[in-house]
Parts: sequence; structure tokens; C-alpha cells
Amino acid sequence: MIRTYYRKAEGFIIKHRLQALVDVALFAIITIGFHELWWSFSEWIKSFNMISGSADWLADQVYASALWINQNVLRLSIITSEPNTMWFSNNGYVGVNESCSGLKQFYQIAVLFILFPGPWKHKLWYIPFGFIVMYITNVLRIVILSLVVLWKPQYWDFTHDWILRPFFYVVIFILWVIWVEKFRRAKKVRKA
Repeated sequence: MIRTYYRKAEGFIIKHRLQALVDVALFAIITIGFHELWWSFSEWIKSFNMISGSADWLADQVYASALWINQNVLRLSIITSEPNTMWFSNNGYVGVNESCSGLKQFYQIAVLFILFPGPWKHKLWYIPFGFIVMYITNVLRIVILSLVVLWKPQYWDFTHDWILRPFFYVVIFILWVIWVEKFRRAKKVRKA
């Protein structure tokens, strides 16, 4: 009986070319569901030493990479202090702690692509690729925040909260679109 309803629904989706809408809905459900579960259980999740240690280690890596770019590429004058803080010539600073590590986004990428349909042979490399993209995005975010705190400090909160935090979701969405177009849909086309 369930199989009959499934086939009818699948036929309706195919007939009316609604697969893209179904894919977007599934993306939204996974993303929003993950986000809600993460924040509902974040204290419990972070209570595990492996998770909190990973977040601290990742924060150290993001900080070191952003510091290197700020000093060696952008040639900014920076004084550093513990933990993971860059001080700029205008007495502004950017600190990178575990909540800035990007670990949540790593888990979000993993959950999204594990749950979203597609070939496992591509998931095995695409998920780590997503981690690398998230890491680079996060380093870029810290570098941009460094420039904002130095040149336009009055916009730091707005930039942090309303531009660069949502930017993670834009990047995740782009990774998902690439997945759907290059791997999920490509598989379906070959079957036809």
C-alpha cells in the first residue's frame, strides 16, 4: 500500500516536472532540521571532549591561516595575544574561538550529503571537499572581519551577523546545487 502511494507520488512528480522543487524542499528540511537539532543539543554535543577538542583545534587552524594571510598577503600590522586574538593598529581586535571554528558547518555538510540522495562513490570525496571549502570560507570570513575591524569598525557587528554568518549558508547551497546538477541528476539522466 505504501509502495503504491510512493509510485503515484513519484509519477506525479515526474509528470509535472517537480523534481527540482522536491530537491529544494529536501535540502531545506535537512538544513533547517540540522540547524534546529544542533542548537537544541549544542551544550550536550559540546560536552564531548572529542567535539570540543576538535572545535578548539579547528579554531587554532583558522586563526593561524587568517593571521598568515593578514600579515603576509595583506601586510597588516598585527599584535597577537592568547587565545587566538589579532590586535590591529586602531586597537580593534578579532578573536577566533571554538564557536568561530566552522565545526558546525563541517557537520552540516556531512549530514546534508549523507542524507541527500546521490551515489556514495561521489559522497566519499565530495564531503571532504565540502570540508575544505568550508575551511577556506571561514578563513576568508576572518580575513574580511579583520579588514572591517581595521577600516570600518562600526560595521563589524552587521558584517559578522548579517553578511558573513549567512554567507556560510550561501556556500553550502552552492555546494548542494553542484551536487544536484553534477552528480544526482547526472545519475538519473544516465538511467533514462
